[in-house]
Amino acid sequence: MTTFANTTNPTPFAAFDSDTEFQSDADKMVTFVKRKLGDDILSVELTKKQIFACFEESFFQYGQIVNEYQARSQISSFLGTATGSMSGSEQKFPRETLEFLDRQAEPYAFEAGVGGSYDSISGSIQLKVGQQDYNIYENLKDANDNLVYSSSLNTQVSKMKLQEVFHFNPQAAYRFFDTTSAINYLNNEFSFESFTPETIFYVLPVFEDILRAGQMDISHRVRRSNFSYKIVGQNIRIYPMPTGDQSSKKLFIRVAFSPDPLNPSFGDNTIHGVSNLSNVPFGNLTYVNVNSIGRQWVRQYTLALSKEILGLVRSKFKSLPIPNAELQLDGDALVSQGREDKKELLGQLREMLDSLTYDKIIETNATKSENIQKQLRTIPVPNGRAITMG
Repeated sequence: MTTFANTTNPTPFAAFDSDTEFQSDADKMVTFVKRKLGDDILSVELTKKQIFACFEESFFQYGQIVNEYQARSQISSFLGTATGSMSGSEQKFPRETLEFLDRQAEPYAFEAGVGGSYDSISGSIQLKVGQQDYNIYENLKDANDNLVYSSSLNTQVSKMKLQEVFHFNPQAAYRFFDTTSAINYLNNEFSFESFTPETIFYVLPVFEDILRAGQMDISHRVRRSNFSYKIVGQNIRIYPMPTGDQSSKKLFIRVAFSPDPLNPSFGDNTIHGVSNLSNVPFGNLTYVNVNSIGRQWVRQYTLALSKEILGLVRSKFKSLPIPNAELQLDGDALVSQGREDKKELLGQLREMLDSLTYDKIIETNATKSENIQKQLRTIPVPNGRAITMG
């Protein structure tokens, strides 16, 4: 008797042919399908290889849907990891990570100049007496006197984005606590008593410091030339106009270029890692590890596929001549019934998996917790003793 194990090329893809349990169930599927389709009364025009192929396709279909829903639950943790199939990841319960969220936040850190995946570069412009306007693309140079615009960091030859201009008023804090501050200490007479009544300390209130700092800042802005700048297109205009004592000074500017999403400033292998559903490292499910729930679904789907194939075979001949009559074949009905069964089975499996994604499990557990709390509120307290949890 021909069995799955001694059949040459029993399935089209041979993905599960070495699995002994798959081999055993494949032989049983032949008996199951033929009996369900009435082979004991009317011969079923299906070969064993056709049923074996339906069995393999059914398990492929089951694995594809299960992996699809597993990826929906886990893909944020897999993004950026090594690609490749048949790695066994589909059989694992991975630890959740926040790498996806961190990566989404990196562009904001880059724009704010506090991190990110791309480097910025500093350069300087040699100031000239009486010249306020400077072309950033022509005058901004690095320490080696090379144009910053031609830097190797500018891989996309993009425009420069100014992140910081080091041109601001000198700090006035050194003038804040000078010798005249003692007058304010005495005038305010804001006293605190020490541990001994005989000793009294006079301390300047904090608001006095803040007010004086504001006065100093306004004084510099009004009475002196204000240090500022203005960007217009490719040019930067600085205020005040450079004078003789500033001709030897440089204006330092930190700039960045439009980032290349596939070429960050450091070696990043995650660029070539998992990026979408197509390269999540999920291989085929292992038949021996599938439980009774999955195997029963595979059996029913195999039967539905076999019905469809048998219907297609019988549809080639609408009727067969017999003595004094014609035998009408039910090919069209079998095709329709097989497709309806497939549709129903797929709907049932997807509906079940929809309720078992990690997000749905969290929602279910939260609802369960709330319902338990409601039940506990109705339990009478025995002998005045409160029921506590935790």
